[in-house]
Amino acid sequence: MFEQIGESFRSAVNKLRIVDDEKALKNALDTLRKALLRADVHHKVTKDLVSKIEASVKENGIGQKQFLDAIKNSLEEILTAPGNQGFVYANKPPTVVLMAGLQGSGKTTTTVKLANNIKQKKRKVLIAACDLQRLAAVEQLKQLCETNEIDLFYIDGETNPLNVAKGALEKAKKELYDVLFVDTAGRLAIDEELMNEIKEIKKALDPDEIFYVADAMSGQDGVRSADTFNQNLGITGVVLSKFDADAKGGVAIGIAHQIGIPLRFIGVGEKVADIEGFIPDRIVGRIMGEGDLATLVEKTAAVFDEQDIKKINKKIKKGEFTFNDFLEQLESVKKLGNMKNLIGMLPGMGNIANQIKDIDLENSKEIVHIKAMISSMTPKERENPNLLNNSRKRRIASGSGLSQMEVNRFLKQFSNASKIAKKMSSKGAMKNMMQGFPR
Repeated sequence: MFEQIGESFRSAVNKLRIVDDEKALKNALDTLRKALLRADVHHKVTKDLVSKIEASVKENGIGQKQFLDAIKNSLEEILTAPGNQGFVYANKPPTVVLMAGLQGSGKTTTTVKLANNIKQKKRKVLIAACDLQRLAAVEQLKQLCETNEIDLFYIDGETNPLNVAKGALEKAKKELYDVLFVDTAGRLAIDEELMNEIKEIKKALDPDEIFYVADAMSGQDGVRSADTFNQNLGITGVVLSKFDADAKGGVAIGIAHQIGIPLRFIGVGEKVADIEGFIPDRIVGRIMGEGDLATLVEKTAAVFDEQDIKKINKKIKKGEFTFNDFLEQLESVKKLGNMKNLIGMLPGMGNIANQIKDIDLENSKEIVHIKAMISSMTPKERENPNLLNNSRKRRIASGSGLSQMEVNRFLKQFSNASKIAKKMSSKGAMKNMMQGFPR
């Protein structure tokens, strides 16, 4: 994410020495301008951004630090538009969010991602299936909501989305839901019928937020469509879907500045957990290679329950970490989403994240094998790894379709990891470890 943009900034900064002259500054700015245009940043946005950086550097003195500070400050200013950031709850629930977008933009999937994101924060969420135009749209929502345990409101045989929207709002109020997401119909292009339909729903629901879902791969067409929806509906935020597929990142840089509406969320992967709030200062940190620990902490806090963490730590200290505990932790980690993206949130790890393929905790060969082995164990064996003698290992190998050598290797790795975790959890372990480093 933002790989090309980040590399462009670093390349431009390297054109300047610690203290330099106007000629070197001009060279750095030209490098930056060309790189931004190659990354699909709109030409007007590029011009504004470069002008801001140039003015700031000349005011504060020409040098690498001043140039770097100017980039960060100017970029944050360009990315910031009037309005809310992230998700904001209404003073009186339910918070009603109207989802709009063209067909194929990923609107329905994005709606489920947002609902799941809110659900992870222990809020009660409902989705209304108001896309009655696209074939199987309601069925798609049913499957996604069932898989992710999200409540869905729909009316079998209904052809008027307005009736579904009103019914969903009534249910959300009556059953004390915190948030209602309304998935509306999209079209292949903007037309009068589409706008009239969504305007009627807006009038009936009086939503707190209207999110427009734009496909990151659509480039400036997506920006223009968002602008048209804004003129007709008054959207309060843009959600950029499929952003993980856009290595350039230029649309994200310009969208807030071009239409004056904040970019609220970005989709960073295919899984339901792969969506993040777009907070300008945090995004700037990631673009500049400084990481984004604030978002990382929020993600982990939403997935890992504090009481469960304490319980696991106690078991680790006692050397009682079991295969069932391992599977539970694996399921929790999967909820964090795209692992490559998570690594990129750590300061200084952006380049490493770019060099690795994403770790698929669901479909990787190693994880599939481990799950097969654990599934072949009896309940007692899962809770007590010490029971696994040679005859039991042979049975597990046969049941999982693996060799006994593979089973032995996994069991040894599990045992070694448990020992290290137990040692690290003891008092003074980290202090003793740090004393071993040269000062």
